[in-house]
Amino acid sequence: MTSPSKPTAPEVEKSVRDSFGKQGLMGTIGAWLVEVTAGRVTIELPFSPRISQQHGLFHGAVIGALADTAGSYAAMSLMPAGSEVLTVEYKINFVGPAKGAMLRATADVVTSGRTLSVVRVEVLCLDDSKSDVCAILQATMLRAPAKK
Repeated sequence: MTSPSKPTAPEVEKSVRDSFGKQGLMGTIGAWLVEVTAGRVTIELPFSPRISQQHGLFHGAVIGALADTAGSYAAMSLMPAGSEVLTVEYKINFVGPAKGAMLRATADVVTSGRTLSVVRVEVLCLDDSKSDVCAILQATMLRAPAKK
C-alpha cells in the first residue's frame, strides 16, 4: 500500500486520538494507535488467549474490528474539523493464518470525498522479525457530524 507522506495537522491527530480513546472495544481488547498521518492510520494489538479462536489464532471478529477501526480513523484524518466517521460497508478477505505475537492494521485512504471515503486496510501478523499478511479489508466510510 502507498501512503501519503503529508503529516496530519496536530488538531486532526488529536481529534483522531481523542475519538480512539473513547472506543470501549479497542480498550477492552488492548489495541493502541501507532501512527496517525494524513490518510493513514496504524493500530496494533498483541496476541492474547482472550481474543483467540479455538485453534489458538487471532479471532476473525477481532481482525475485522481492528481493520474497520483503522480504516475509519484513516478516513477521519482527511475530513474537516468537527467530523466523525461511520462505516457504511466493508469486505474482508482472510488471506493467511492469523498467527503471531501481534496484529498490525494499516489503513490507507483510496479516495476521500465530501461525504464518502473508501479505504483499504492491510492486516499483518507479526512474530519476531517475520510479518505475514493475514487479512485485507476494503471499506466505505461516511462523514458524520461529531457528537457534542
